Amino acid sequence: MMRRREFIMLVGAAAAWPFVAQGQEPYRLGALFFDELRRLGFIEGQNLVIDAAGYGLPPERMEVHAAELASGPVDVILAGGDAAVRAAQRATTSIPILAFTDDMVGQGFVHSLSKPGGNITGITILSSELDGKRQEILIESVPGARRIAALVDSGTTTPSQLRMLEDGARARGVELSIHQIAWREEIGNAIDAAKATGAEALNVLASPLLFSSRAFIFHRIAALRLPAIYQFPEMAEQGGLIGYGPLIVQLFRDIVSRQLAKLLRGSKPADLPVEQPAKFKLVPGITAE
Repeated sequence: MMRRREFIMLVGAAAAWPFVAQGQEPYRLGALFFDELRRLGFIEGQNLVIDAAGYGLPPERMEVHAAELASGPVDVILAGGDAAVRAAQRATTSIPILAFTDDMVGQGFVHSLSKPGGNITGITILSSELDGKRQEILIESVPGARRIAALVDSGTTTPSQLRMLEDGARARGVELSIHQIAWREEIGNAIDAAKATGAEALNVLASPLLFSSRAFIFHRIAALRLPAIYQFPEMAEQGGLIGYGPLIVQLFRDIVSRQLAKLLRGSKPADLPVEQPAKFKLVPGITAE
């Protein structure tokens, strides 16, 4: 008979992704990939119970919750976004962590993609690497633009990445102004400042914080009539002008659920290579392989 386990969903307010732990009682889990997990043998009502009580945690509370989860009979922690992954990493060095975040190697969560080492594996979603591609798409989408802006989460985008964006814009004869935020409350003023500099378009860079604040950002940008591009195709479908990147739903359905099922069945994180998206979609527009 299959051992009963428990999943608890903890998604931070500054994290775009689920933060899930699994212990000894019936599975309690919340994410976008339940249908695929069901196909893989984890069935709600039999060995799966969904609990989304932790959704919306601010970063400062993640440390406490991660520690609480790690102190219990937990088998797997699923952490999304750097803040959640870091909290889980600090909480345990033995419980397998399945991470879904921007730059797994760059943030020091794994040693390499092929050989993660330690107790962490998952998906590195390349969002920061795609910020430059999104900038190119934005420039092409606003012909004649001579000044654009970038909305930047200082906790996600590094200074070297910003220099690359500046160099890329300069090579196209475009001036880039950078507007950094560290907290959700700063986003509105940063967008207003970008408009005040004369920016003709805005690149909303990859960030769990900016993603989770997307409804506010859509509204503010629409009021200013400022063309903008976002990190995920779904964001264009939800109210943004342009989105370019991997489809979140597809990543959870095709990769995260499969990795999670392997870990639940006893695979070691060190033996599961970190995976990357293989398909990217431009909305509105075409799909790039």
